[in-house]
Amino acid sequence: MSEFHYSTVTSSIVADGVRRIALNRPEVLNAMNPALIEDLALAFEDANSDNESRALILTGAGRAFCAGDDRKAHSHPESEQEARRLTLAIQRVTRALSLGEKPVVGAINGWAVGGGFEWAINCDFPIWGESAKGFFPEVSLNLFVTGGVTSLLPALVGLNKAREMLFLGERYTAEQLFDMGVAWRVVKDDTLQDEALNVAQRLADLPPLSVRAMKRVLNQTAFTNLSQAMDWETEATIAGFMDPETTKRLSDF
Repeated sequence: MSEFHYSTVTSSIVADGVRRIALNRPEVLNAMNPALIEDLALAFEDANSDNESRALILTGAGRAFCAGDDRKAHSHPESEQEARRLTLAIQRVTRALSLGEKPVVGAINGWAVGGGFEWAINCDFPIWGESAKGFFPEVSLNLFVTGGVTSLLPALVGLNKAREMLFLGERYTAEQLFDMGVAWRVVKDDTLQDEALNVAQRLADLPPLSVRAMKRVLNQTAFTNLSQAMDWETEATIAGFMDPETTKRLSDF
């Protein structure tokens, strides 16, 4: 059995052909730091290359999926090179999630904020617990979104709703996200992991060749210019990091 070990992420086979990857910084609601971003990218890259893993689950340990950036441990980039390195590391996760060949079932528990909300949207089958919530604070912080959501969101919810979500940073319940088409299913919190496992098992039992081809072709046709969107997001995010106004807004958040 293939096992991989990381400092801030757990990854293990939980059923025949099914691997669960969990963000594992529960003491800070799985907030993002450089180690978590690096570990999650590696975890998905390893899982995509592992023959035993035919379907993947992404979830968060403890009370939250991912509460966004770890503000207490935040180290603001001091140079454009550093900002680019950090932003590309975040985009690397999305490339492994959305452009990786294996289907990903999201088990979204608690808060999904900023980059965490992006990762939830990156999942192919996002299942949200009924008490989960998500929002994008980036524009209010003088920053920009990543994760390809400038392409993914308009395709999922339409351009007008995408504008509302990204400009205004409204907070949404799981039921609202289901009505909008962001959540695929909403289930009771205490059944979330079982529901995710059941769906992942169904996917793992399908012929791998056709499953991988379906994910690849659907994402290439439904989400136009996903890679180009991520490139533009990267440049906009770097510009935000370099603006002095951002530091003030982050410290006040």
